[in-house]
Amino acid sequence: MSTASTALDVQAARSQFPALLRPIDGRLPVFFDGAAGSQVPGRVIQAIADHLSTNNANHGGVFATSRASDAMLDEAHAAAADLLGCEDAATTIFGANMTTLTLALSRAIGRTWKPGDRVIVTQLDHDSNVSPWVLAARDAGATVEHARVRPEDCTLDLEHLQALLSRPARLVAVGAASNAVGTINPVRQIAAWAHAAGAEIFVDAVHYAPHRLIDVAAWDCDYVACSAYKFFGPHLGLLWGRREHLERLPAYKLRPAPDDLPGRWMTGTQSHEAIAGLLAAIEYLADLSGVSSASASRRERLAAALAAIESYETQLVRGLLHSLSQLRHFKVWGIRAADRLHERVPTVALRHDRLTARELAEYLSEYGIFAWHGNFYALPLTEALGLEPEGLLRISLLHYNTTDEVERLLAALEELDD
Repeated sequence: MSTASTALDVQAARSQFPALLRPIDGRLPVFFDGAAGSQVPGRVIQAIADHLSTNNANHGGVFATSRASDAMLDEAHAAAADLLGCEDAATTIFGANMTTLTLALSRAIGRTWKPGDRVIVTQLDHDSNVSPWVLAARDAGATVEHARVRPEDCTLDLEHLQALLSRPARLVAVGAASNAVGTINPVRQIAAWAHAAGAEIFVDAVHYAPHRLIDVAAWDCDYVACSAYKFFGPHLGLLWGRREHLERLPAYKLRPAPDDLPGRWMTGTQSHEAIAGLLAAIEYLADLSGVSSASASRRERLAAALAAIESYETQLVRGLLHSLSQLRHFKVWGIRAADRLHERVPTVALRHDRLTARELAEYLSEYGIFAWHGNFYALPLTEALGLEPEGLLRISLLHYNTTDEVERLLAALEELDD
């Protein structure tokens, strides 16, 4: 199906989020904190409550509630496969969060490394895609090298990364999009370089997931991880890997646990209620397409919805960046050019020449505008840019934000620009 004609109905989307409709201190708040965790539509909340109230049973029982719960789990794996663009639902793994899943996977992968092996990480990444690999390399005696960032626009220095991959390596860890400054990385190109060097590629898609369509097949990557609470779901992590890797690697698991997929990687009793919420969140995204499930597959509907989200969010961030460029006392970090907005998601990091990032966040909070300050765990980047310990103020837009909310933000910032 074509996605070109799909348009996002923002007000219809907003009406589904209870938090967006609840006044705080007598006014509706503005949630520009999506990169730290999105708000949740009512159907996700209801799905969690419904599971706990009707099908709260452990996995693998022969009785009615366990069978109903297992049927939901099967559908959730299928939905996760549709979200990620893979055909093998058993290669989708659920866990506590992206960080926990990555630490578990890195420990297993690290057991296959030896002294002298090379691992490549980047300065643009969240530390959850750096420290797990650094620790695994330390334990194996492998060497870690860091691909540099270009400070002028907060993009990866691709020439440096390509040079690092001119010699054999075991793994490249890279983010699909920066959670601090919004930069989108050319994952498909990096995967080609990695594979040419004999390396596997692990992609952190946490910040990419609510803004663009993940496509593990098109990316030709080996592993992808993301977190449901960043794309309108509950606190839950999602990991995908190529079947041959997940079957080969030495998983850390209990003896009674299954050895087939996905069970060998889903340690302990899972949060079935959170998985029910994940399923509802994916269905929410698919429904944003405005296309019925009778006329298109879930993957097609997700593609249409994410295309509409991209179009709308690009318009929103274009206006924000243009207005911020007119402010004398603020500096925006990252890609700012109007003709390069396809290279970023609508996450904007800035600093004031007098106020700290925390002071800016406190000031905006008084206006009912919620934004994060600090390094957002993207410590490799803030260190590379010399922005520690204060970090940045981050304005992270999502599809439920509006032009009126952006104007409310700008009006508040303009008062600090005198």
